[in-house]
Amino acid sequence: MRLSPAPLRLSQGPTLLALALPLAVALAFSDETLDKVSKSEGYCSRILRAQGTRRDGYTEFSLRVEGDPDFYKPGSSYRVTLSAAPPSYFRGFTLIALKENREGDKEEDHAGTFQIIDEEETQFMSNCPVAVTESTPRRRTRIQVFWIAPPTGTGCVILKASIVQKRIIYFQDEGSLTKKLCEQDPTLDGVTDRPILDCCACGTAKYRLTFYGNWSEKTHPKDYPRRANHWSAIIGGSHSKNYVLWEYGGYASEGVKQVAELGSPVKMEEEIRQQSDEVLTVIKAKAQWPAWQPVNVRAAPSAEFSVDRTRHLMSFLTMMGPSPDWNVGLSAEDLCTKECGWVQKVVQDLIPWDAGTDSGVTYESPNKPTIPQEKIRPLTSLDHPQSPFYDPEGGSITQVARVVIERIARKGEQCNIVPDNVDDIVADLAPEEKDEDDTPETCIYSNWSPWSACSSSTCEKGKRMRQRMLKAQLDLSVPCPDTQDFQPCMGPGCSDEDGSTCTMSEWITWSPCSISCGMGMRSRERYVKQFPEDGSVCTLPTEETEKCTVNEECSPSSCLVTEWGEWDDCSATCGMGMKKRHRMIKMSPADGSMCKAETSQAEKCMMPECHTIPCLLSPWSEWSDCSVTCGKGMRTRQRMLKSLAELGDCNEELEQVEKCMLPECPIDCELSEWSQWSECNKSCGKGHMIRTRTILMEPQFGGVPCPESVQRKKCRARKCLRNPSVQKLRWREARESRRSEQLREDSEGEQFPGCRMRPWTAWSECTKLCGGGIQERYMTVKKRFKSSQFTSCKDKKEIRACNVHPC
Repeated sequence: MRLSPAPLRLSQGPTLLALALPLAVALAFSDETLDKVSKSEGYCSRILRAQGTRRDGYTEFSLRVEGDPDFYKPGSSYRVTLSAAPPSYFRGFTLIALKENREGDKEEDHAGTFQIIDEEETQFMSNCPVAVTESTPRRRTRIQVFWIAPPTGTGCVILKASIVQKRIIYFQDEGSLTKKLCEQDPTLDGVTDRPILDCCACGTAKYRLTFYGNWSEKTHPKDYPRRANHWSAIIGGSHSKNYVLWEYGGYASEGVKQVAELGSPVKMEEEIRQQSDEVLTVIKAKAQWPAWQPVNVRAAPSAEFSVDRTRHLMSFLTMMGPSPDWNVGLSAEDLCTKECGWVQKVVQDLIPWDAGTDSGVTYESPNKPTIPQEKIRPLTSLDHPQSPFYDPEGGSITQVARVVIERIARKGEQCNIVPDNVDDIVADLAPEEKDEDDTPETCIYSNWSPWSACSSSTCEKGKRMRQRMLKAQLDLSVPCPDTQDFQPCMGPGCSDEDGSTCTMSEWITWSPCSISCGMGMRSRERYVKQFPEDGSVCTLPTEETEKCTVNEECSPSSCLVTEWGEWDDCSATCGMGMKKRHRMIKMSPADGSMCKAETSQAEKCMMPECHTIPCLLSPWSEWSDCSVTCGKGMRTRQRMLKSLAELGDCNEELEQVEKCMLPECPIDCELSEWSQWSECNKSCGKGHMIRTRTILMEPQFGGVPCPESVQRKKCRARKCLRNPSVQKLRWREARESRRSEQLREDSEGEQFPGCRMRPWTAWSECTKLCGGGIQERYMTVKKRFKSSQFTSCKDKKEIRACNVHPC
């Protein structure tokens, strides 16, 4: 038992699907019965009010909806079958669908629409076009139609049938000819546990998935992203019940997360292929930019896949972009029926779901990882007032896409209990040919070969085939259609109305050649399976012969070889190449000599011209991190060559490099060495002397600050005279004045070895307004000392980062 999309609760009342009485039934009523009906009532209401013979507990006739559901999904398609248990039969019938507790006399009383499957069996009633009846009255045991469920809010529906045998058998609101289906709540779809049953079908079935995006500014106008709206590439697979791609109530894998947040299917495909034992087919279809275009402008993306008895479930997803982590898709859709057959068609409207990995609430919300990760859940109209799907009244979300899954072929022996109808057989034999060739431009094929002979030489239905070769697949993300095409056919001179034809078996394989060397004869046989119904003689041949050559030379020195094998693929994917084929020696020459027969052959092969094939490139990756943690560095980005390199020269660059600027690195203070101690500042008595060092580099960007640059220490000269002369006093004052002047000059500007520098200039304007720019400032030389031996006294320049915030 696990979580998967399934109905949870009822909304409103039930809808009634009913088979009403056909025209033939109405004619069986007396005029008195019809006269009792008001002339103002519609014919549909008269059908529902008509009374025939009611037989309680009568179960030889039954009305059944494929899968026996109790709920319907709005807009989904369901196969409805009316059948009679042998030896019973019915000649006529009527089928109608009503909302619960409605009389059917108004158009709005009817729910959903029917689709005719076989026009030779069924048709819409002329006077009640919402009802289905027989095309011609005759004995029958089974009919089928499709019923398309009504939109959200319809409530429960009743499907009701009446049948005509020798007399009218009419069931009203209960019994085996009445089926009640209630609406599934879309907001809670998938939260209910639903067991996945083992499949009992035989053989395999092939399906086509077609995705119709309906997300547009017209249908979802609130905050619609006009520029970047798209659906990502579809990714999924057909798988067993032991593997889960995604499910409501579960947690998104890394692959699902990358699809949901980035639209990248690469990791998801890797996860699927790692489950090779549980997966039969990987489902892939191209992305859609923009999200919506009319079907006559752009074909809806599609993909084909197969299912078998163990891998009968199908799941897929695609990102709704841009969005935080919103997707649509199906989870574990079961294509196996309870009757051991394969579902013919699934139509499902899709609403978005949240992968639980990002907490954004709008299409273009900034990244906000959800920590801890939450479970996958469907979006609702009450999630957040800023949500584009918000509805204060809590209404349902308008569907954003529809997926159609159609069975296009079955292979192998089938064991379904219910026999195929005509449409099933035709669909298996020949999928409808398309009026237009939808082969992607990235798939390069050879021309189609001529049609082969029909597989049936009898009047049984067969197939004929034609082939083409896939020469190049330029974009591996875009699937290429099949290289084989099939068409229904019958043996020569056969027609459905010809009663003089006989049914033949398939030809038995050819017998061995009559001789082992040279030219001989071989034959094959078949037998008559059914003789002509008109009693005539079957004239079709039951045996045919033809010439065969095993070895052209027949001598003691000749050797026996096998037939030539198939040609290998061309050695080149474009331009001129070579291809080879091989055969083996079965028997060496009888005389012991060497076998002279060649065992390999080679010939030239021509592929499309190399220069005519464009080089296809993936989008640029995101820029890498800067190569440094501070200051100036470099960053890179890459893209990949999607087309094969040997298909032609591709001169486009695959890597780009650009400079990047991060906040400046911290710069510590740098100081010169200490100078010599100065003379004592007193010529007599107590004084002091000093020494200095200059700042070579101011601290920047949080670097270590500068320590002291001046040191003092005491000094003592001779004792001072009591009455010094005026001349000595003036001499002393002059010396002190010179020393003060020297110190003042030293304090102006910065001192460097061998020179004095002017102060730093102001910082220049930033070169960019955002995204990281540069500012500069300068220090120039003020004075060079003549006695200096330093040669590094030069103008200086500093730079720093600015406006590093993103644009």
